Amino acid sequence: MFFQDSFDNLLPFGGELYYFKSIFYELESQMFFDDLITSIKWKQEPIKMFGKSIMQPRLTALYGNEGVSYGYSGIRMPATNWTDSLLLIKNRVEHLTRCSFNVALLNRYRDHNDSMGWHRDNEKELGRQPVIASVSFGAGRAFQIRPYKSKATPVTLQLDNGSLLLMKGDMQTNWEHQLPKTRLVSSTRVNITFRNVMDTNLDF
Repeated sequence: MFFQDSFDNLLPFGGELYYFKSIFYELESQMFFDDLITSIKWKQEPIKMFGKSIMQPRLTALYGNEGVSYGYSGIRMPATNWTDSLLLIKNRVEHLTRCSFNVALLNRYRDHNDSMGWHRDNEKELGRQPVIASVSFGAGRAFQIRPYKSKATPVTLQLDNGSLLLMKGDMQTNWEHQLPKTRLVSSTRVNITFRNVMDTNLDF
């Protein structure tokens, strides 16, 4: 099944998920997409899965406040200083969500072969109830979620150009999500996930 565009919480239990179909005009989205493709220092880095090191099926980059770093799946990335475009996007997102963010993990899905498998963004440094704001530019892609424990049939939400997906509360505890491979899309999508990294010495 597909969710419809809604400003209400899309999760039936155990967390919060909101979808804003278009927070950027079409021309803005194209401008930001073009700039992110050319100005971001994209890399393809290895991650650890089931004890093995594999190359991520996408390109990534981390930008944020000075001195901030972020780690997941066996890698740690130091943040590059914000670009002007990222700050403009960040300001729009923070104004809409009324949340502040100190880092952004960027993903570049080059075509239908690039993807991200089932996971939860539950790293200790994000806190107990992380707020993650995910902005999409370029090709629309299907985003799937399912309950973490039961692995019930996934629900699909189409993430369109210029949209914002906001994840809050206990979502990262009770739900997992993925961006699967697809034969329906051949062009590039750029995704920016704004996060707030906390002191990793905090006792959670």
